Amino acid sequence: MSKDYSEEIPAHHRKDAHLDLAMAPLAQTNMVNSFDRLRLAHCALPEIALNQIDLASQFLGYSLSAPLFIGAMTGGTPRADGINAALAEVAQAQRIGLAVGSQRAGLQNGQSLRHMRARAPDIPLIGNLGGVQLASANGLELAQAAVDDLQADALAIHINPLQEAVQPEGETDWRGVLAAIEAAVQALPVPVIVKEVGAGIQAPLVKRLFDVGVRAVDVAGLGGTNWARIEAARRPNGSEALFEPFMDWGIPTLDCLLQASKACPDHCVIASGGVRHGLDAAKALWAGASMVSLAGPMLKALSGENAGTLEPDTLAGMIAEWRQQVALALFLTGAKDLETFRRCEAEITRL
Repeated sequence: MSKDYSEEIPAHHRKDAHLDLAMAPLAQTNMVNSFDRLRLAHCALPEIALNQIDLASQFLGYSLSAPLFIGAMTGGTPRADGINAALAEVAQAQRIGLAVGSQRAGLQNGQSLRHMRARAPDIPLIGNLGGVQLASANGLELAQAAVDDLQADALAIHINPLQEAVQPEGETDWRGVLAAIEAAVQALPVPVIVKEVGAGIQAPLVKRLFDVGVRAVDVAGLGGTNWARIEAARRPNGSEALFEPFMDWGIPTLDCLLQASKACPDHCVIASGGVRHGLDAAKALWAGASMVSLAGPMLKALSGENAGTLEPDTLAGMIAEWRQQVALALFLTGAKDLETFRRCEAEITRL
C-alpha cells in the first residue's frame, strides 16, 4: 500500500513536501530512459589529449566551465532558502549556472533571495515563476519583483499543466499564458526562458515560443523526476486513481531535443529530464542542446546520507565528475571540443 502523504503534510508545507518526495523512489518515471537509445560512435584512435578537451561555454553573458547549470528545485521556505544558498556557493565554485525554484511563495511570505548574488557573483542566476501566475492580473509585477529580488540574469517561466492538474491545489485555467509570456519578453529587462517540468515540449510550441522572443527553451522531457507522481502521492487516498493512466504522460527528453533542434537549429535549446550522469549530458549536447540542466541528481547529492545535513562538498565532487565524464565522451568520439563533437556519428534506436 502506498504511503498517504496528504495526511502527514499540510497544504501550506507543499514546498518542503516536494523536496522530500522528489528524493523518494516514487518520484521516478517508470519507463526506459530515452538517452539509452542513443549510442555515440567510438573512435579507437582519437588523436587528441584528454586533458586538452575544451568544454568552456558562454551562457547569458558569462563564461562557464562547461555547458551545465543546476536546474530549478525549490524556493519559498526557510529549508529551501538554505538549499539555495548552498547551491549558489557550489555553482560559483564550479563555474556553472544556477536556476532557482518558483519565487512566488518566497515573494509572498518575505523570503528574499537577495543574498544569492553575493554568494554567486560570477555565474548566471535564473529566476523562476509559473506560467499561470504570469498570466494573472499582477503577473508582470510579480515577474519584475522576482527579477529584482534575485538580481537575476534571466527569468524562467515554468509551464506544468500535468503537474497542476494532479496537484490538489493546482491551477487548471491556462488561458492567456502564451500572451503573458510574450508580454514579459517585451517588458522585462532580462531574457525570458520557458521550461516544462518533466512532460516535455513539442517542437511546434518551441518554435512559437522563439517566435515571440523567448531567449531559450528548456524541454524538460519525460524521463527524470516525475511531478505527476509526486503530486499524486500528496492526494487523499483513493483520489489519485483518476490520474493513474497519466503518470508517465509526456514526450521523452531525447525526442524533444531531436525535434526541437531540427525545427529551431539556431536557437538555445536546454536539455533536462532523466540526465543521470555526464554521458547522458554529453548525449543531450550531441542531440542539439546548447545547455544541460540538472536538478534531481544535484538535490540528492547535496542532501547526502545524513538527514538534515547538507553536503556541498559531495555535490561539488559530483559536478566535477560529470564534467570529466562529458570530456571523456568527447575524447572517445575523437572530438576536441563541443562544436566538433556535435558533428560526430551516432546511432539512435527506436522503441
